[in-house]
Amino acid sequence: MKFLTSLLALLAMVASASAQQQQQQPQRPPAKQAPATKPAPQPAAKPGPKSPFTPPAFKITIATEAAFPPFNYLDRKGMPAGFEMELAQEACQRIKAECEFIVLKWDELIPGLLEKKFDIIMSSLEMTRERRQRLGLSRRYYLSPGAFIAAKGAPFDGPPSLLRNKRIGIQKESMHADWADKSFRRSAQLKRYGTVEEALNALANDEIDAVFGDKAQLWLWSQKPEGKCCELVGQDIKDTQTLGVGVAAGLRKEDVKLRDALNKAFADMISDGTYRKINEKYFPFPLN
Repeated sequence: MKFLTSLLALLAMVASASAQQQQQQPQRPPAKQAPATKPAPQPAAKPGPKSPFTPPAFKITIATEAAFPPFNYLDRKGMPAGFEMELAQEACQRIKAECEFIVLKWDELIPGLLEKKFDIIMSSLEMTRERRQRLGLSRRYYLSPGAFIAAKGAPFDGPPSLLRNKRIGIQKESMHADWADKSFRRSAQLKRYGTVEEALNALANDEIDAVFGDKAQLWLWSQKPEGKCCELVGQDIKDTQTLGVGVAAGLRKEDVKLRDALNKAFADMISDGTYRKINEKYFPFPLN
């Protein structure tokens, strides 16, 4: 009997210790039950509207002097602007190119192109034999013919022959002086000046009867206060042997595909009327 009482007391002690140990252990969170069914798949998001603009196919850099307004100059934000820059931007869209514009000094343009610092020159680059030998020129994209300017109301609004025996101002050592020498050496008094501006000042002061030079340049002067005295007279003079064949974009000779694409863009702009619209923003007469 005494043995049985001792055994029961021992079992009670073991049970009490086990209960205390269970109370001290942290309780585990109940296991999550798997969902009875999978959630329905969400519909895929609809794509946004397609951009109307074709992404650029490649990137090119165009250089200009930005010092010959309104053909090329810097706008109020310091960005290249003008007639040529608008033509360039339109051409870039047509050939699907992303275009960057940079400004350099005139003497840096051709060397920089040949050294592959940029891809195209658009800076009123006259097409000459020497440049054709060094560069891959595009087709002509503008031609400013030779013209005369004289006092308003002067009786010279006709053929150049009306200016015979008159005093004609020209810039010495220029292609316009070459044409005047060929056409008027024996029939007019040719007055030579260091710059066109000097000749125009002489005209405004009634020291000469007319000035012969680049039509765009003469017209621009006539729009200034100092040029209100005068207007363009006579016919346009186009003499490719003396006055040149016009202005083109300069490229490297090996960039044949780029030159062909640019030529097509210029041709399409002329045929569809885009060129004319840009031209009319800057000049009251055509330049192509």
